[in-house]
Amino acid sequence: MLPRAHRITRADDFRTVMRRGRHARGRFVASHVLAGDDGAARVGFVVGKAVGGAVQRNLVRRRLRAIASESLVDLRPGSSVVIRALPASADVGFGPLRDDAREQLRRAAAGSGS
Repeated sequence: MLPRAHRITRADDFRTVMRRGRHARGRFVASHVLAGDDGAARVGFVVGKAVGGAVQRNLVRRRLRAIASESLVDLRPGSSVVIRALPASADVGFGPLRDDAREQLRRAAAGSGS
């Protein structure tokens, strides 16, 4: 589970990151990264109905949360990240999802500043 200080929960924060942040899209996820100055890195998730029913969406969300908690040490302090699950994420196991998510985070973060 992600600690509260590392979560994006407000709709305005999601909108800001998705509009202003750098993004990268893979086969299973798209990531949006907005660099910040200080504070804890924060992560939010978007798993829409295109991914599947409630059970499938929750499974994907849990997997993405686990991936994000592993990746917190790699995120720049103060950055805000939104990971958006694509429909193909419903049909893939944890390993390929983790590999794709980490790659998209790396690609988006590389272009987010310094």
